[in-house]
Amino acid sequence: MHGDYDAKGPRQLDAGESLTPPAKLPGRRGLDGGRQRTTCHSSNTNGIVMELVARTDRQLPPARAFPARAGVGLKPAHYGTILETNPDIGFFEIHAENFMGAGGPPHRYLGKIRDRYPLSLHGVGLSIGADCELDRAHLERLKRLIERYQPGLFSEHLAWSTHDTAFFNDLLPVPYTAETLARVAEHIDEVQEALGRQMLLENPSTYLAFAESTYSETQFIAEIVRRAGCGLLLDINNVYVASVNQQWDPVGYIDAYPLDHVQEIHLAGHNRDTDDAGRQLLIDTHDRPVDEIVWSLFAHAIAKLGPVPALIEWDASLPPWSKLKAEADRAEAMMLAAALMDSHHAAIG
Repeated sequence: MHGDYDAKGPRQLDAGESLTPPAKLPGRRGLDGGRQRTTCHSSNTNGIVMELVARTDRQLPPARAFPARAGVGLKPAHYGTILETNPDIGFFEIHAENFMGAGGPPHRYLGKIRDRYPLSLHGVGLSIGADCELDRAHLERLKRLIERYQPGLFSEHLAWSTHDTAFFNDLLPVPYTAETLARVAEHIDEVQEALGRQMLLENPSTYLAFAESTYSETQFIAEIVRRAGCGLLLDINNVYVASVNQQWDPVGYIDAYPLDHVQEIHLAGHNRDTDDAGRQLLIDTHDRPVDEIVWSLFAHAIAKLGPVPALIEWDASLPPWSKLKAEADRAEAMMLAAALMDSHHAAIG
């Protein structure tokens, strides 16, 4: 590891410098095609801080009861096996943008699977961090999808992907400043009001830091939770990817994270590469098994949290169902072991 957690690692983007993601970054993961284009008309191009309605420590109803078990991302390649074998799995998660059409085979399969299993919904298209208004049409489509399938959990990313009329096929980082904080909290509040339910916010996988940031990432996320009343999705692969790329301690990050608000964990694989300076660069690819270091960080997190819904994300180069299920079984076994250890410690003192 690289010492104490510090949000300002060596890869920084100076104020005013254009943001160009590394050429090796994958496109937006998890989408099976056909995402409707988002148009974003900025109302804040001069960088004016949006006035935030006072809602200190606001509390929203939490998501409905959801099993503290391991689940997997639902992919078309596995529909048949799931329906034929009824595997013992905690839940399935879908990417919202893949199901925003009115009908067709995806909905027929999803309806059958939803009848048998709990469902979580993960969005990639709201552009929560964008310096502009949310796309109301996209939010309305999301609302209809949630009303149709009643997922136990709904989550989105701390990222942006739209500006004016442009759409970027990546989840891009935001500077951790007071202005960004006000904007993100306002957007989350708007989403939760529109949907009538709590949203979980996912920590990003990052490849650089902004020199203008005045909060650490954990401080920034904790303040968003306090202002907007959202829950959190802790993506542990993202923690490790960012920790290597920016040279900070992932254990320290987890210890500093507002764990009391975590309602779901994500686990995934990544690719190891090098940047132009020859330094190690991790790419969040979701196309291989969970790395052993990520498993160890997961163990550290659940020792503090206890069991929570834990998802195996595998979005590309899909394995056979048996291999994906084995990853979920490992996560579930680790949570069971952590719960038993906690019970043992409670019993002896």
